[in-house]
Amino acid sequence: MVLPIYRLGTAALLGYLIVSFVTGFVIAVVFQLAHIVEDTEFHMPDNSTFKIENEWAVHQILTTADFATKSRIVSWFTGGLNFQVEHHLFPRISHIHYPQISKLVKETCKQFNVKYVEFPTLLSAIQSHVMHLKYVGQQ
Repeated sequence: MVLPIYRLGTAALLGYLIVSFVTGFVIAVVFQLAHIVEDTEFHMPDNSTFKIENEWAVHQILTTADFATKSRIVSWFTGGLNFQVEHHLFPRISHIHYPQISKLVKETCKQFNVKYVEFPTLLSAIQSHVMHLKYVGQQ
C-alpha cells in the first residue's frame, strides 16, 4: 500500500477501502443466503465419536442452499457462488458449469430422496434469511 499511496495519494487508500468493503459485503451476503436460511439443516457431531452421521455429499446438500440461480447478474456478481450446493460438491469445477450441474444434482437428490434447497430469487433468499434470524431470536 505504501507505493500506491505515495504515487496516487489518499485516493489509493480510499479505493482499497471501497473494494474491500464491497468484497466483504458480497461474501457476507453469499454466506448468509447460502447457509443461514429456513430450510438448511444444522447438524451437530455425535458427542462420543465427534462424527456426523450423514455421508459427506449428503451433508453438503442438506446444509447449503442455492439462490437466484436464473439470474445472470447475481451469478456474475457472486462468481457463481449462488450455486452454493454445486460449489460445495464440486469446488474445483468452474462456476460456469454450475447451472448444468445443478440439474443433475437436483435429479439425483430427487432419486435418493435428499432435500435440495433452492430459492428462485435473491429476494426470496433474503426473506428466508430474515425469517430464520427471527426464529433463532425467539428461541
